[in-house]
Amino acid sequence: MSQEDQDKLAAEWEAELAKESDAAGDSGGTAEAAAPSATPPAGDDAQRQADEALAAQWAASMAQEEESPAHQSFGGAGAGMGGHASEAHFKDMTEMARQPADNKLKRELDFILDIPLDVSAELGRTRLLINELLQLGQGSVVELNKLAGEPLEVYVNGKLVARGEAVVINEKFGVRLTDIISPIERVKQLG
Repeated sequence: MSQEDQDKLAAEWEAELAKESDAAGDSGGTAEAAAPSATPPAGDDAQRQADEALAAQWAASMAQEEESPAHQSFGGAGAGMGGHASEAHFKDMTEMARQPADNKLKRELDFILDIPLDVSAELGRTRLLINELLQLGQGSVVELNKLAGEPLEVYVNGKLVARGEAVVINEKFGVRLTDIISPIERVKQLG
């Protein structure tokens, strides 16, 4: 706001305050008429009311300034500072988001999908002394920690990911998955 505009605004406020104090002296004042008290306001109350009227006028003036075309075109208060502003234009990206991913991204995902992983199924575990290990021979039986009928554990790269039951497919063993480990449990195993 230029100095000229500020001076004009100050003169308007001064004139308005003079009108209010004249009106207050003639008719008891608009603020006094609205107040329910029977006694006229003290000096401090009159000053407070004048300050409130000034603040209301200031707010009205600011609102009027904001609505003015000069302010909306960014030539108002900022023009004196030498800054130039223009309206921002953004490209509509919704069409691009709807288009399928390009082939490069697909190839990168295909590359990740082609990484080999070691998968193993475990019947059970046990601990042996070295002496017991050395005595093992053909026909020896090693007792495991799991009961018959308990599910096998399926590990991927050494991490438990599922449980299942043993099946035979074309004379080969397989595992029918009965329980997939939740992602939360998998994260706990990593720690």
